Amino acid sequence: MTWSEDEYVRNLRDARRDYAWLMRRYGGRTREEADADAWEAYPYEPSDRPFRGIEFHDDAWHWAMLAIHGAMYWREHPELLEPSAEYLMSRGE
Repeated sequence: MTWSEDEYVRNLRDARRDYAWLMRRYGGRTREEADADAWEAYPYEPSDRPFRGIEFHDDAWHWAMLAIHGAMYWREHPELLEPSAEYLMSRGE
């Protein structure tokens, strides 16, 4: 997918915000730790990078649950397969 720079930066900002929230709420991280985790999970990619923004194909929920619970987290935690209502509300959904 190709985004304008503004769209890409907006997606990046939103993904970092959501990921940091999840790392605090579900991962027990401090605000500082969660913010650092989010910047590591969603680094800025130059516009000429192939597959720029491919991490946006899954919601921050999925990436955070992988980081917190590991691969195949949904097997041991089937309740985490779908984003929680609390998470969706934190995003304004």
